[in-house]
Amino acid sequence: MKENPYQHDKEELKELLKQYRNMQNGRGHSFLDEESFEKIIDHFDETEDMPQAVEAAELAIEQYPYSSVLLIKKADLMIATRRYHDALTILNQAEILDGSDINLYILKTDAYLALDQQEKAVALLENALQHFDGDERIELLFELADVYDDYEEFDKIFDCLKLILEQEPNNQEALYKICFWTDFTGRNEECIRIHQKIIDEYPYNELAWFNLAAAFQGLKLYEKSIDAYKYAIVIDEKFDYAYRNMGDAYIRLRKYKDAIEALEKVIELSRPEDVVYEAIGHCYDKLSNYAQARFNYRKASHLNTGDSKLLYKIACTYLNEEQWNQAAKQLEAALQIHPSQPEYNLAMGECKMQVGDYKEAIQYFSTAVRLRPKNTSCWKALIRCLFNAGFYEEALEQVQAALTISNNKPVFIFYLSAIYIALGKQKQGLLYLEKAMSLAPKLLKKMVELNPSVLQYQPVVDVIARYKKNKRF
Repeated sequence: MKENPYQHDKEELKELLKQYRNMQNGRGHSFLDEESFEKIIDHFDETEDMPQAVEAAELAIEQYPYSSVLLIKKADLMIATRRYHDALTILNQAEILDGSDINLYILKTDAYLALDQQEKAVALLENALQHFDGDERIELLFELADVYDDYEEFDKIFDCLKLILEQEPNNQEALYKICFWTDFTGRNEECIRIHQKIIDEYPYNELAWFNLAAAFQGLKLYEKSIDAYKYAIVIDEKFDYAYRNMGDAYIRLRKYKDAIEALEKVIELSRPEDVVYEAIGHCYDKLSNYAQARFNYRKASHLNTGDSKLLYKIACTYLNEEQWNQAAKQLEAALQIHPSQPEYNLAMGECKMQVGDYKEAIQYFSTAVRLRPKNTSCWKALIRCLFNAGFYEEALEQVQAALTISNNKPVFIFYLSAIYIALGKQKQGLLYLEKAMSLAPKLLKKMVELNPSVLQYQPVVDVIARYKKNKRF
């Protein structure tokens, strides 16, 4: 039978611990070399027995006072137990013995950061970079990037990652991170240059193609970004994030069918996400395929039951089909979650008005106005509802309030004209029509939408005709 290496290691550790206990208790003449002490310290550290780990480190250093490795281990334990100043003192002793151990600089950095001394951490690592190369230099650059992150020097994080990629173009961690920091810092042009250089040397690096595409997307060069995403997908046909971002780029270009195809590939390759189904729903919405839009919005809603916005989007598909009662059911559910959303109240008001339930509609429109008093759409909806219900006096009151709040927007002057005419006050109505026509003649259609019958009233037609004759629309 083959010997089980794990069992062997376990037996070896058991024997080492026995010897260590004997040494602690002064029994026998046990001897432990440096490597054995390291294993014992690591054992106590891994089992989270910090007092024993520290005691073992101290005993080890008594035996080997010139071991920088053991000093570093003890310093690591000091940091773990938040004794940062003690850790720095020990690390300075270790540095005198051996300044070439990279762990010295990483642990000192951790101590400085814990003491909120970022400047010292930066200076230490920048100096250390001059004395290391290869993998150790890359490790220090990652460490420095983390310090800059803590210090909120975000452009310098990008610079560190750039240096790593110059040394090791296929470093996956750096490639993943630089994509995020490019977007965060907006250094898209520089990112494009970096990744074009990498691709020239390593044309099958799918992350480099992805980052190149993302940088083009950041500059709103969507066609170029799509081309780059396609290369990434050719190299790795299961690259779900490339399909996801490509879907977004297609949406920006209003190529909704292509976007749906890309986003459905995301669903095929990764776990279902509400945002992906929502994006697909949006595409079908734009294509006026409201049934498919609903289907995907519902899938998104099942994955994120607390998102009232998805219920509102489902309602909007019904509104577009003039299915007022179905829309109202969805809006009722949305309003239970967020009763103070102006858009939901506006939509519900529209549903109620369309089925002739004017009193409820007025309540919803009034709520929308209260929530967003400077929004023209809210005021227009309320006034339109009052007018359609035949509540002309109330409509007049609200349009006067709207004029005050909106600083006399012409659309409300047209509404004022229509309301006065409906009240039988033709003279005042015509005066306001003249004024509105002089300010914004193209908004006449808003008055006609409010009350189409005004075009059957000859004095109104005369004002419009006179204006058309003397002024250009």
